[in-house]
Amino acid sequence: MVSQSRRRNMSKPKTSEKILAIARDILADDGPEGLSFDAIARELGKSKQAVLYWYPTKRDLLAALYLPWLRAEAQVASSAIEAATSPAEAVVAFVRAVAAFHLDDLSRFRMMYLVPQVTRRATPARAPDPVVDDVHPVTDQLYGDLAAHLDAPDPRAEAMAIHSAVLGVVLMVSLGDALSDPLKHGADTLVDALASRLAT
Repeated sequence: MVSQSRRRNMSKPKTSEKILAIARDILADDGPEGLSFDAIARELGKSKQAVLYWYPTKRDLLAALYLPWLRAEAQVASSAIEAATSPAEAVVAFVRAVAAFHLDDLSRFRMMYLVPQVTRRATPARAPDPVVDDVHPVTDQLYGDLAAHLDAPDPRAEAMAIHSAVLGVVLMVSLGDALSDPLKHGADTLVDALASRLAT
């Protein structure tokens, strides 16, 4: 006979994943202002307390969405540059891999890099943020792996600047998509132009 505790552990992935899927849909359709535990509970068909059991705060919920995506981005970038034999080759591979990762899912990109900027914090600005503590090791990997291929006075700063430039291109494509007003230049053209410029 399966114990009650074991049954709860077995059901955890299924319930928590449903909550995350619902949260993602709400964020995509209604933005951060539309995301509430009540709204998730209604879609889930359970009580608000059932949602809070898995994600006690909105930041916990957003972190559960955000961190796996960030780790996936870092892994894609690291894999792309692993075989690079020169700084230029590493930069081009990094730019194309990160851009492709985000352009493949603009909704995810918005939730990763835009939603955290407009979501109000429930805690004072100076309070420690465990989400940020979890982010730092991932960004250290993302920037550190690229920096190891660069020949620059401050390779980590250069790696961060390169990543920021890629996000800027994706942001412009995302903006055009959201406004149904495509950019004059296609995404592939912009990514190639950026990769070429940064590799020189």
